[in-house]
Amino acid sequence: MELRHLRYFVAVAENLNFTKAAAKLHLAQPSLTRQIHNLEEEIGVRLLNRSKSQVALTEEGRSFLVDARRILALATESVLAVQRLGRGEMGQLNIAYLSNFDFELLPETLAAFRQTFPHIALNLFDMTPGEQLRALETRKIDLGFVGLRPPAAATGLQWESIAQHRIVVALPARHPLVSKRQVKLGELETMFFVGMSEKTHPGFREWLNGTCQQAGFAPRVLQDAELEPALMTFVAEGLGVSLAREHIKKLPHPGVAFRPLAPPVESDYCIAWNRSNDSRTLQQYIEIVKSLAS
Repeated sequence: MELRHLRYFVAVAENLNFTKAAAKLHLAQPSLTRQIHNLEEEIGVRLLNRSKSQVALTEEGRSFLVDARRILALATESVLAVQRLGRGEMGQLNIAYLSNFDFELLPETLAAFRQTFPHIALNLFDMTPGEQLRALETRKIDLGFVGLRPPAAATGLQWESIAQHRIVVALPARHPLVSKRQVKLGELETMFFVGMSEKTHPGFREWLNGTCQQAGFAPRVLQDAELEPALMTFVAEGLGVSLAREHIKKLPHPGVAFRPLAPPVESDYCIAWNRSNDSRTLQQYIEIVKSLAS
């Protein structure tokens, strides 16, 4: 039994007329009659009662009609689903972000993507940048909002800067520089710094060194923090000053004051993905991110 036999039977059952059903199916009536007869012989059940004046469904025919319609609908949906998959319009996308430190672009991209590709499941994961890079390397996630540019050692990853964010200096609330509206980067040369751990924020030390070199000095890092809340605590306790994206001001920061740098300093904000990931769904999401970011 083939799907065409089910289609032929459903057409006859719905019209209760071989001539009308044959016309809709673009078949010759004798051919349709023969196909229905073959179907009944194959399953060993009479599905239709025929007479010169009418065609009627048997009890078995009525039961079989329900299943035939269901099977045909499932077959149609399967074809449509694989076609959507071929066009990159269904499947799933795994996206990682840092909940304490991400910005408005992420929810905007998710809303735009869902509107354009409603059949694709979006799975979100709260991960540190270090966790994101490791998950990208093993293809556990498709894309990460990693923030800083991935370190040069991450050769299997591809990245792109999608935004430029202003950098602020985080100071203990009673630090003398708090009295100033703006702080020159060179004024931090003699101070100790609090940095971010390379385990959770790979590339932070390289970024910090490169930023301070613009003012002609190398930062002296006294303490590293695993996460941003710990960074705020260390600064508040006077262990050092720190540099961070201005979005860090959204975190609770008792005992910490922020000042902009003069002249302004900006840093790339990057997304990253595995070079070997050729998912159409991923590429479509990246295009949406780039479009909204621009």
